[in-house]
Amino acid sequence: RFTVDLAVPFTNNQAERDLRPVKLQQKISATWRTLQGLADFATLRSYLSTATKHGKDALDVLEQLFTTGPWLPEPAISS
Repeated sequence: RFTVDLAVPFTNNQAERDLRPVKLQQKISATWRTLQGLADFATLRSYLSTATKHGKDALDVLEQLFTTGPWLPEPAISS
């Protein structure tokens, strides 16, 4: 499908794509200096990843975070 529809990702492994920036940061720095720094990085990446999956622009979400408060996804409705 990805060969004819460029909107479809090459792989369906979303978990791997979410983890890749963390491993790249670790590779560049060789280590995380503090456990708190790693936790902060993971929290920010998770927030931006969730917003992106809901169709929000990362820069708009960050601007909202620092001006009016955090963006939160709509609650899931179970049937």
